Formats: sequence, structure tokens, C-alpha cells
Amino acid sequence: MIPKQLTLRNFLSYRAATLDFAGLQVACVSGPNGSGKSSLLEAIAWVVWGHSRTVAEDDVIHLGTLEVQVDFTFEHQAQIYRVVRSRRRNQGGSLEFQVQTEEGFRPLTQRGMRATQQLICQTLRLDYETFVNSAYLRQGRADEFMLKRPSERKQILADLLKLGQYDDLADKAKERAREAKAKLTLLETSVANLEAQVQQRSAIAQTAQDLETRLATLQAEYEQAEATRQQLAQQQQQRQRLVQAQLLHQQQLNHLSDDSQRWEGEVEKLTSKLQQLAAILTQANAITTGLATLQDLEAQDEAFSAKFQQQQTLQAERDRHYQAHQAQAQALQTQRQHEQHSLDAVNQQLADLKPILQKQASVSEALVSLAHARDRLQHLDQLQLQVSPLRQQQQTLQRQLDQTQAELTARLTALANSTYQLQQQQAQQPQLQQAVLAVGHTLEDLTAKRAYQEKVREKGIERRHFMERLQAEQRSYETQLGHIEQKLQLLQQPDAACPVCDRPLDEHNWDDVLQKHQAERDDLQRAIWVIREQLAVSEREIQVLRQEYRELEAELASYGKILEQRGSLMAKLTSSESVAQQLASLTQERSHLERCLQEQDYAPDLQTELQQLETQLTQLAYDERDHALARGQVDRLRWAEIRQAEIRQAERQQTQLLERQPQLEQAIAALDAEITTLTESETVQAIVQLDEQLNALGYSLDQHQALRSQLKAAQTWKLRHQQLQQAQQQQPELQQQLVAATQKRQQLTQQQTELTSQQQELTTQLQQYPDVQVEMQQVQQRQSDRQQQREQWLSRLGALHQQLTHFDQQQEQLTQQQQELHQARRSHRVHQELATAFGRNGLQALLIEHLLPQLEAETNHILGRLSAHQLHVQFVTQRAGRSRQGKLIDTLDIVIADAQGTRPYETYSGGEAFRVNFAIRLALARLLAQRSGTPLRTLIIDEGFGTQDREGCDRLVGAINAIAADFACILAVTHIPHFREAFETRIDVCKTPDGSQLTVSM
Repeated sequence: MIPKQLTLRNFLSYRAATLDFAGLQVACVSGPNGSGKSSLLEAIAWVVWGHSRTVAEDDVIHLGTLEVQVDFTFEHQAQIYRVVRSRRRNQGGSLEFQVQTEEGFRPLTQRGMRATQQLICQTLRLDYETFVNSAYLRQGRADEFMLKRPSERKQILADLLKLGQYDDLADKAKERAREAKAKLTLLETSVANLEAQVQQRSAIAQTAQDLETRLATLQAEYEQAEATRQQLAQQQQQRQRLVQAQLLHQQQLNHLSDDSQRWEGEVEKLTSKLQQLAAILTQANAITTGLATLQDLEAQDEAFSAKFQQQQTLQAERDRHYQAHQAQAQALQTQRQHEQHSLDAVNQQLADLKPILQKQASVSEALVSLAHARDRLQHLDQLQLQVSPLRQQQQTLQRQLDQTQAELTARLTALANSTYQLQQQQAQQPQLQQAVLAVGHTLEDLTAKRAYQEKVREKGIERRHFMERLQAEQRSYETQLGHIEQKLQLLQQPDAACPVCDRPLDEHNWDDVLQKHQAERDDLQRAIWVIREQLAVSEREIQVLRQEYRELEAELASYGKILEQRGSLMAKLTSSESVAQQLASLTQERSHLERCLQEQDYAPDLQTELQQLETQLTQLAYDERDHALARGQVDRLRWAEIRQAEIRQAERQQTQLLERQPQLEQAIAALDAEITTLTESETVQAIVQLDEQLNALGYSLDQHQALRSQLKAAQTWKLRHQQLQQAQQQQPELQQQLVAATQKRQQLTQQQTELTSQQQELTTQLQQYPDVQVEMQQVQQRQSDRQQQREQWLSRLGALHQQLTHFDQQQEQLTQQQQELHQARRSHRVHQELATAFGRNGLQALLIEHLLPQLEAETNHILGRLSAHQLHVQFVTQRAGRSRQGKLIDTLDIVIADAQGTRPYETYSGGEAFRVNFAIRLALARLLAQRSGTPLRTLIIDEGFGTQDREGCDRLVGAINAIAADFACILAVTHIPHFREAFETRIDVCKTPDGSQLTVSM
């Protein structure tokens, strides 16, 4: 992809800008920080792939505008393309893809943005990730690869190479291998079961054949029994018909007998009823007289009932007046009882208050004693307030003295321990001296090996530099050889001109020129062959040196630990030489501490202050026991205050009770007078008048009850009169019913005689057909047994045939599953191999191992241009582990060497580190472009060059110019003035109120 023209409208900091790339092979994009240099390059990534450094998609739109559009024209594989991407704020976007033809740009835009984007990536054979890691060296990511850990570097390479697809393939292969393994296990179990079951088919077939023979015999026996059963059944059916006819006649006889008895009873019942009616009719006169007596008694009862109602009304009125009189008397009596109870309660309360009032003298004396006790307690409380802080201070001083004593004791114990340890060290001093000598000899040997290892490393670097020079010469020879091959091809054309001077050649000159170029070609081929031989020899030497270096590295793995061990032993030996002096000092200090503890000669200030406090406490003469006794005395006398309150309360109650006592006596006297006047009231007079009316009424309850008894006894005449009327009505009807019942009884007797004759004839016929039911049951039982046996055998035969059919199906299933088992085994094996091949230690590791030599050679090639061949980079993929076995482990260490030797990356200056980073970054970019299948024709370098001095900048510019022939367009972004001046072609960016502006200078 070679840029031709870029037009921006409202993109980030740009309002309107157009950049024509014609003539811009190597150019510098310069301007102050924040002017929009990186935004210009971000526009290319946004228009082609739709990616930018912004978080939200609308953030690419210039502030204050509504729409953004970027138009980018570029060349790819000798074809001109155009991409136009636009977007409106808070809305969607559009993407157009066009190709230039003779008639103009022809649209290639697909139906959707996603499809159009996919077509652009397919055309370029370059996605966004590959672009930003190859053609576009983004700002701030130069040292990203170097600062990662070795394992992370491998992961970065894997991500850049897009090896993640192999992880996906490995996971899919593992999943399919697991599925195949599960299917394989199921198939193996199923095949084993099927094989075991199929082997049983022959035995089942023989059993089925035997069972069919036995079923045929059983069927013949069943048919013979069936004929016998049918003959017996016919005989039994004839007997059953006769038995049923006999039973039918017997049932009819029974029904006739029942009907005859029923009609006999009906005749008797009708005869009895007629006799009863005749008896009633003979008593007709007596019944009429009794009914008249009953009616006279009912009239007398009505007169007594009227008097009874009047008597009840008068009695109710009297009861009402009597109850009212009783209620008034009861109310007055209740009120008097209440007042009497109140008076009795007042008298009792006055009697109860007398003992309390009599204690006034003793309570007054106790109150005086309580006042004296409280004065004493108040004095002791004041003393306690003075003594409490003094005692707290005393306890604090005592704790400080105890703590000082404990510290001295602890120090004495520590001195004893230190003395013991120093004595042990003094005893081990000869052993330490011997150990120091032994470690010293070991370090001398390891130091010699380190020096030899350094020589091996330098030899390896020298061989590597030699190989790089050979590789450079080989590339130069190959370039020359390619030019000569082109010239030879031109000479093969008819009327070829001289490849050097472009003049026409005759036959003689043509032969001379051809032979000359062929000789040059042969010389170059021989030189290349010699260089390849030297490279092979140097490679073998480097391999030997690497192996030797690894062995020395393994032997020197313990150098640091031994060095630390010698330092530790030397420190112990140095400290042991001053043990005697330390022992003397410790012994002296220990004696001093023991004397101080025995004589309590420590903390004199604290002890003096403690004695002064004890003197003050003695002068105050405060005793907790006296204080407690005073509190107890006050508590014991508090009852006097309680009794005094009770006496005052009793005096107030006595006054109130004396005032209420005469009031209650007056109320009781008034109630007694009211009860006396109640006997002469109007209610009593009304009761007397009602009693006189009741006596004048003359109603007698006894006479009334005697009348009602007579009336009750005469009620039977009413019933007997009703019976007489019914008898007079029913007698003719019953006489007719009696005649009809007698005739029906005679008809039933005649029918019984006829049925008895027929029954005797059926009995005679039945004797000719004996009962064969038992014999039939025996025959049916034999048939049932044979039928049951036949059904069982048929069921078993069906099961056997089903098993045979199932065995045939299983045989087919076995054949099919054996084929599936073979396929599953093959699938499991193939996917296991694919999982290993696609894994990190398979194809991915091989790709990285294959890439690293190319990356190393390309990096050193670029780094040689940047550092005048003073810096060299080596990628180490394996190193010895820290274990004693020295096992090699995979890594991706980057070894950087200069003229002084190998040093860590962190020790190089900022300029040197940037050159290394830039070389590795550029080498990665070129390799990624090669792997994508698209030649890297455009290079955008948006890195900070501030770490480079003027000479470093010149080298970077020289390196960029040196690789300029490999690119159609190189853009370097910077804000450094002297770096900007090193470029002949510049794109100056400045920020104005109308947005960022571009100026091209050539």
C-alpha cells in the first residue's frame, strides 16, 4: 500500500486538510506537541480499517461539527484504489471502496459496511493489527517488546504472528479427541457386549425348533379333547333345558301358593273388619248421649277461662306495684349500708394511725444522730478526694519501679545468653578459619572459569560479527548476481544493446560482453559458495561455543551462593576475633546489674518521690475502714427519715378522717327517716285496692282444674262418634270386597292342580338324561391345561423368534459398530497428533524458532546501520535452569553487546536503548509484512526521538535513508528541531483557531 492522497474534513484536530504524497519518498512530519501530527497518521488507519485511539466512535469528529469524512487514495500492486469513510454524530457511518479504471473510479462497495471492510482487507491482504505492528510504528510502543518478561515476549510474538488461531485449532482438536475417546470407550464396551450376545444365537435356534415339534403334538391332543367336550355339552344342554322347565313350573307353583295364601288372608281380614263395624253400629244410642255431655262441659270451661284472664291481669298489676315498692326500699337500704361501711372504715383508720403518731419522739432523736453521721461522712469524702490522686501516683511510681526492675532482670538474662553465645563462637573460631580457606579455593576456581567463559562469549560475539559481515557480503554478491542475471537476460534478446553504455552491439562485441558477464557471474557464484562454506563453519563453531558456554554457565550457577557464603563466613570470623573483648565487657555489666538488683540501687528519683508520697498519706491519716463505717452508720439511720415522712402522712390523714366522720353519721340518720316514711306511699295503697278486686272476682283454680279433668275424660265420645260415622259408610263396600276375594281364591286353587300334574311329567323325562357336569369339567380342565401349556410354549416360541430377530439386528449393528470403532480409533489418534502439532510446543514453537534467526539477522542489520556496528543483539531461546541438574528451559532472552561486552538492557543509555528498540521494532515490522504476503512499501515512524543526541539523530536519519530504497514512502514524526532539519522533505503541522494546518516543504 503506497499512499497517493489524503483528504481530511473535521477529523480530530483538522477542519479541512489535503496531503498529496507525490514526491514524498522520505519525509518528516514535524510540529509542536499536540499540533495534530499523530492525528494525520491516525486518519489513514481510520479510513482504511475504521480503528482509532479514541474511546467512542463519535470522538473522531472535530469539536463543534456534526460530520467527519476522510478520503484516501493509494496504490496497491500497480492498481490505484480509493477509500472514503464518513460518520455523522450520534448516527451511523458510511464506507465506500473504489478502483481506478480508464473511465474513472469504479465502485467496489458492497451491500454493508462490514462486507465492504472485509473486501478492503482481502484486497490489501493486511488487517489493522498487522498494519500497526508493521507499517505503522505507533507512538510510545518502541520499548514495549524489550520491557516484557521472556515468556511475555514469546506471547507477543505469538500474537503478532496470529498464532492464536493455532491455539483455537489445538483446543478444537483436543475437544474432538476427547469426543472420539468417549465414543471409542462406548463403542468398545458395546462391541464386546454384542459379540458375547451374538454367540448365543445357535442355542436359541435349536430350542425354538424343539418347541415347535412339541406344540404340534399338543395341538392334536387338544382337538381330540374338544370333540369329547362338544358331545357332553349337547347332552348337558338337553338336561339343562328340562331342569330349567322344571324350575320354571316350580316357581309358578310357588307364586300360586303365595297368591292363594295372600287371598286367604284377605278374606279373613275383610270378615274381621265387618264384625268390628257391626259391634260399633250396635252402640249408636250411647255414643249420641255421651257427645251431648261433652258439649255442655266445653261451655263451662269457656266461662272459667274468661275469669282466669281477668285474674291474671289484676295479679300482674299488683306484682308491678309491689316490685317498685321493693326496689325503692332496697335502694335506700343499700345506700345506708354503704354509708355505714364508710363510717366503720373511718373509725378503723383512726385507730390504725395512733401507733404511728406515738413514735414521734424516738424518730426525732434518730434524725439528730443521722445529721451528725452525715457530717462525719462528708469530712471523710473530702479526705478521700485528697488521698485518691496521691495513691494513684503512688501506684504509678511503684509500677515504674517494678518495670525498671523487670528490665534490669531481662537485661541480665540477655547478657547471660550473649555470654554463652560468645563463648560458643570463641570455641568455633578454628573451624571458621578452615571454612574460609576452603571457600576461597573454590572461588578461585570459579573465577578462573568465569574469565574463560567471558573469553568464550567474546569469541562467540566475534564469530557472530564475522558471520554478519559474511552475510552482508553474501547479500551484496547476490544483489550483484541478480543485476548480472538481468543483463544476461537482456543480452539474450534480439538486437540487444550494451547493458553498460546502451550502445548497439555487433556479433564480436556481443560475445565479449556476454563472456565478460558470464565470467563475473561465475566469480560471484564461487564467492557466494565460499561465503556459504565459511558461514556453515562459523555456525558450527558458534554451536560449539554455545554448548561450552552453557556448560560453564551450569558450573558457575553456584558462584553467587558461594560468594555470599564466603562473605558470611568472613563476617563471622571478623566478629569472632572481638569475642574476648565483648566477653569482658558483658561480664562487667552483668556484675553491676546483679549488685543494683540486690541493693535496690536503681531509679533513685522514683524512690525519693515514692517516699514523699507515703509521708503525705501518713499525715492525712485517711482510713478506708473508717470511711466504710461512716457510710454504714448513715445507711442504718436512714430509717428515721422514712419514719418521719410516715408520721407527717399520718397526721394529714387523721385530719381528713376527723372532718369526714360527722358527715357520714348525718347521712345515715337521714336515710333511716326516709325508710320509715316509705310504708305510707301511693304504691302501697294501690296494692291494697288490687287485692280487694281479686277477692271480688271469685275465680277458683281448683274448680277450674276439676272441670278440665271431667272434660278430658269425656273427649272419648267425640272419637267414638267419628268411628260410628265411618262404620256406617264402610260396611257396604267391605261386603263387596269379601265376595271378590272369595272368587279369586277358588281360581288360584284350580291353577295349582294343573301345574302339579305338569311338574310330575317333567320329572319322568329328566331321569332319561343323567348329569355329566363333573365329566365335562374334567374334560375342560384337561383342555385348559393343554391350552395354558400351548400359550406358554407359543409365548416362549415368540420370545425365541424375537431373540433370533434381535440377534440378527445385533449382528448388523456389530458389523456397523466395528467399522465405527475403527474410525473412532483413527479419529482419536489423528486429533491427538493435531492437538500436539497445533499446541505451543508444536507448530507454534517451530514458527517462532524459524522466525527468530530472521528477526535476529534483520535486527542486527538495521542496528549495524544505526550504531556503526557497535551494538549487536542476540535472541537466546534456551538457558540452563537453577536446579542442580542444569536442565535447559525455554526462554526468550535478548542479549545486547557493544564494544565493551555484554551488559543488561537497563545499563544502556537512552539513545542506545532507543536504537535497539527501534531496530527490533522495524525488523518485526518487515517480517510481519513479509508473512502477510504484502510487500511493505510504506513505513510510518511515530516514535519519540527525544532520547537521541545530534549524532544519534544523524544515525537514525542515515538508517532511514539507507532503507529508503526498500520503501516507496517513509514518514517520520518528530517535534525535535535538529531532527527535523536532517530531512530534505518536511510536512509541517501547526494548530490554528481553524484547526490543524499542513505545509509541505521540499
